[in-house]
Amino acid sequence: MSTALKLTLHQAPAAQGLRWIQLGWQVFRQAPLALSSLLALFLLMAALLQVLGLVGALLGLAALPLVSLAFMLSAHQLLQKRMPSWQVLAQPFKLTRERSHAQLRIGLLYVICTVSVMSLGNWIDGGRFDALQEALAQAGQDSASQKAAEAALAAALADPNFFWAALVRLGGVLLISIPFWHAPALVHWGGQGALQALFSSTLGVWRNKAAFALNGLAWLGLLLAASLALALVAGLFGAPGLLPLLVMPLTLFLASVFYAGLYFMFVDSFRFVAAEVEPAPPVQA
Repeated sequence: MSTALKLTLHQAPAAQGLRWIQLGWQVFRQAPLALSSLLALFLLMAALLQVLGLVGALLGLAALPLVSLAFMLSAHQLLQKRMPSWQVLAQPFKLTRERSHAQLRIGLLYVICTVSVMSLGNWIDGGRFDALQEALAQAGQDSASQKAAEAALAAALADPNFFWAALVRLGGVLLISIPFWHAPALVHWGGQGALQALFSSTLGVWRNKAAFALNGLAWLGLLLAASLALALVAGLFGAPGLLPLLVMPLTLFLASVFYAGLYFMFVDSFRFVAAEVEPAPPVQA
């Protein structure tokens, strides 16, 4: 009788949610430039894809699950004292054809789910959210654009449908993230199919819901503290124009630390254990 490895669910204590942030920071500080550059490269690629219009936006959206896997692979390499590079983005497609196809299916399903949620939100608020985004994007051009943006914001806040649409978008995105959270890693390391990986990811997040909830609350607190710190710095220097210049590097830093912690969320939610495998019966002559 021989042995093989099988993937099993594991339950981590709630306090591990805070530990994930600490572990993400420890990995990030080993290669801050490499990890930040990886995220910056994806953002640049997503911006360039915008030239293709709707098709480019959908391609960028489909790549998001692979970005999370790329950071898991980078963290795994750093723990093995190996420096990651941008090539981790292509590594999921260097295994088997079945796993490559499963990763592509996950990206396609992610696009379908996200677009469905956003479309539902647009239907509820009548497209007011998109109009508000466009108005805010043009707010800095002149005084007329600024007034138009303020009027659009006031109208949106006064519309109850805008609140419900925002709630649908936020809740929908959070619900979508659950099956897709571990799915790329389950395909890559566990050899699962796309649908099986989505199901396993949902079970993994649910079993560790207390740790994930604490992790989310901690990150919310960090984001609020960072926003307050930026506002105080801009106020002390009397330069409100300094705020946009500080937001991008801080966002890149915090997002890189968050993504670096995804690997530890995966290894704490799933474990590979030895499983006995019955030998094949001898072939009769």
